[in-house]
Amino acid sequence: MSRKDYPETPDGRYFVAKGRMWRKTDPRLGDSERRAAVKALMQARRGVGQAAGDGDERAARDAVDAAKRRLGERGPVWWDDGAPDEGGKHPSNTSYAEWWDGLDPAARERGS
Repeated sequence: MSRKDYPETPDGRYFVAKGRMWRKTDPRLGDSERRAAVKALMQARRGVGQAAGDGDERAARDAVDAAKRRLGERGPVWWDDGAPDEGGKHPSNTSYAEWWDGLDPAARERGS
């Protein structure tokens, strides 16, 4: 599967997919640390699909959450200017509304 060219906010904090803002990986992570966290994330996601029961699924979902926190995609924000986390919202309902409205229609479509 090819990576879709999702619109990215000018500050690099979010990308937009399925009409929602998703927090990007902390850019301060070193390459080896990022790779290890992505590997753990992929293993945990496979574990969700392969879970034999509720307990296994819960453990796998907890591992997904831990990996996403390690990547900076969940939990405390990785930026330090006091801006709130606006993840999960439609861009027009955030401080990025002007940027979103200014995107060309093709870019907005890629984020829909």
